[in-house]
Amino acid sequence: MTTETPQNFINALPFAQALGMTLDQIGEGRAQISMDWDQRFVGDPATGVIHGGAVSALMDTCGGAAVLSTPGTRSTATIDLRIDYMRAATPGQRITARAECYHITRSVAFVRATAHDAETATPVATASGAFTVDRAEGAG
Repeated sequence: MTTETPQNFINALPFAQALGMTLDQIGEGRAQISMDWDQRFVGDPATGVIHGGAVSALMDTCGGAAVLSTPGTRSTATIDLRIDYMRAATPGQRITARAECYHITRSVAFVRATAHDAETATPVATASGAFTVDRAEGAG
């Protein structure tokens, strides 16, 4: 699988561009997407902590990219996404999300994801979700 379809997926999402998301790695049901800390996305001006919605969007987009990188998948959309926030992201640090599509059926893909800043040992957030799947004939 090339990165063409997932990268096009990210490029086609205006919020992904607005948040400055970068596709770092992709392939065989796994994706990594990151974004720089940006003052525009701060949720608490007193602390400089990035808003949870920006972290949520990053994890959702990474989950969708992981699904799209599974062989035979043509399109996807989020059905359900549960996010557990573990701690505030450190102001000024890049946030990276990693997602894995760990199970896929004819119509639903199941994904796990984590987001972290420079402190990789302790996640900022974890997520689990279900995504729709449109697969090419004969896939899966």
